[in-house]
Amino acid sequence: MENDAIRDQFPFAVARVTRRWRKLLDERLKDLGVTQARWTTMFYLQRGGEGLTQRELAGLMAIENPTLVRLLDNLEAQGLIERRLCQNDRRARRLHLTDSGHKFMDELNARARDLRKEMLEGVPESDIETAVNVFNRIMVNGERLK
Repeated sequence: MENDAIRDQFPFAVARVTRRWRKLLDERLKDLGVTQARWTTMFYLQRGGEGLTQRELAGLMAIENPTLVRLLDNLEAQGLIERRLCQNDRRARRLHLTDSGHKFMDELNARARDLRKEMLEGVPESDIETAVNVFNRIMVNGERLK
């Protein structure tokens, strides 16, 4: 039998943790002059592999391409990324971190690692693994519902 009270709390608990994570990381990155949307974009670009097209990055981030274009314009103006012509398709641009972008990501990743360590203090690895598996399953289910 399902525990409706726990299931009812689930999306709100996820949202609270997400908001807290973003707020704390924003505070720790404030001196770098980058917003949450921009650091998220940089994170996905780095994790997805440099040389992604804008369309591929938008897909990874689950956002619309026009929204991403504005973020990329800002990151490019800050000197953190560059768009390069795609050799196979002259209409497409591939995204790459600049040297400043790589330095930024080194700093972001270090600060995020410290925050993650603090927020996950006292949580057993097995619980973290279970949570990640649950979130991945929920995402698979959500993708089917498009």
